[in-house]
Amino acid sequence: MSWVVLFVVSILLFVFLVTILRKFVGHMKTEQNLEIESLKQTLIDPNNPVGLRGEELENMKRQQEEAQRHLREVISKIPVIQKDGRFQLDEEELRRRKEASAGNGVAGKVNNDKP
Repeated sequence: MSWVVLFVVSILLFVFLVTILRKFVGHMKTEQNLEIESLKQTLIDPNNPVGLRGEELENMKRQQEEAQRHLREVISKIPVIQKDGRFQLDEEELRRRKEASAGNGVAGKVNNDKP
């Protein structure tokens, strides 16, 4: 029977201490203008796994879009052909481009090979 009394007293003491702690935290929040994040706010957002704030997130998204656009642009310049159901480099087109660019560079040079 004495353990029941001890259990009830310990529960009452626990509730009393929790109440005092809540009041103290509430007072400190108002006194110091603090905002305590809830657990829901701290969970990872699938659209923002790094946890950036609004403007930083928008800047990061814009940079990623520009990088994707640039990557698409660069990839579109690479000549490819479909061979045996797979995409492969078009070596003939690469050779033609290389010759054309070399031809443009050589046109201004003087040929000193002739005696």
